[in-house]
Amino acid sequence: MTGDGWISDVIVAARPQAMAALVRYFRDLDAAEEAFQEACLRALRAWPKNGPPRDTAAWLVMVGRNAGIDRVRKNQRMRPLPPDDQISDLSDVEETEALRIDEADYRDDILRLLFVCCHPDLPATQQIALALRIVSGLDVRQIARAFVVSEAAMEQRITRAKSRIAAASVPFEAPGAVERSERIGAVAAMIYLVFNEGYTTNVAEHGAKAPLCAEAIRLARLLLRLFPTEPEIMALLALLLLQQSRSAARFDADGAIVLLEHQDRASWDRRLIAEGLALVDKAIRRRRPGPYQVQAAIAALHARAATFAETDWQEIALLYGTLEVMQPSPVVTLNRAVAVSRTRGAAEALTLIEPLAGKLAAYFYFHGARGAFLKELGRDDEARTAFGRAIALANTPAEAAHIRAALDSLSRTDKTR
Repeated sequence: MTGDGWISDVIVAARPQAMAALVRYFRDLDAAEEAFQEACLRALRAWPKNGPPRDTAAWLVMVGRNAGIDRVRKNQRMRPLPPDDQISDLSDVEETEALRIDEADYRDDILRLLFVCCHPDLPATQQIALALRIVSGLDVRQIARAFVVSEAAMEQRITRAKSRIAAASVPFEAPGAVERSERIGAVAAMIYLVFNEGYTTNVAEHGAKAPLCAEAIRLARLLLRLFPTEPEIMALLALLLLQQSRSAARFDADGAIVLLEHQDRASWDRRLIAEGLALVDKAIRRRRPGPYQVQAAIAALHARAATFAETDWQEIALLYGTLEVMQPSPVVTLNRAVAVSRTRGAAEALTLIEPLAGKLAAYFYFHGARGAFLKELGRDDEARTAFGRAIALANTPAEAAHIRAALDSLSRTDKTR
């Protein structure tokens, strides 16, 4: 979006509230999006001269709503229309609208918008794409680059998501208490998926995928404003902040992966760590434990360790054991095995993961971890086989290069024998 930088920042901040209200009014995602874009264009013309309005979201809602009504009037698709005296004069309507659309209305509207994007009829890939387009305002080109697909393919993905929403006749009324409790987990999961899509990247992809981490954190902050006393949402935001704090240290100048034990902890973002740790402590004090709190507590232990050697792997292994009970998953067991290898050795860790071979046969990290355990135990031939499988399943060139380095170290070991 062109124009003065401050205008873009203000519009980005107001977008979720404005889009949510417009979706409720028009009951159509495309119509709401077009109305919002028209309001943004008018803001770019008016705000540099007049300054920002008192309530930017209310201004965008009113201008967008009226622009949408004008468009519908021209196409003769909406009847009856509001009286002209209610929609033709925008001179000071903003103040009235700001009073009418209070924080409670915004809260319900935004929840509805998030729930629509996370509708259970949509696969996760479509939920993420739709949320990034409708709630965050990323353009199709940005989203396509982040998911490494063509713009045409991403446009089709978003269009299909909108079509499913329309076909499902999703209601746009404010969600009730029962629905909120049932669906909030889906919204949190979508946000976490957005973050992971951006976080599992490398230096070469950073320009394309970095916005996903930033948007996930922004959405998590928005969700926490809607549910300020919910410990799992506090923990979700804490988890994202603590993971993001290490982003600058995860790759070297050549784009190679830097393992946690070799990362320069001085380059970790202490501001994000401080905020994340405060949120973890606040969530735990609520005494309503959940999976995000456990994951955030694990990330907090890494953040609090001044050096890799000071990491409390015993506590991390216990926390992963707790997570296995709350949210059973072979990936969680694999992570627990990594922690166990630090406290009780590679042999016990290998025993833990061997039963996972079938379920994680196509998982890069399983074969990488198994190869590392086998290498540590001196079972070099088996380690080579595991590393070879890991290279075949690598998601990025950096992952493949990391495993090749492990294979090279095995070759060097052979030569010294």
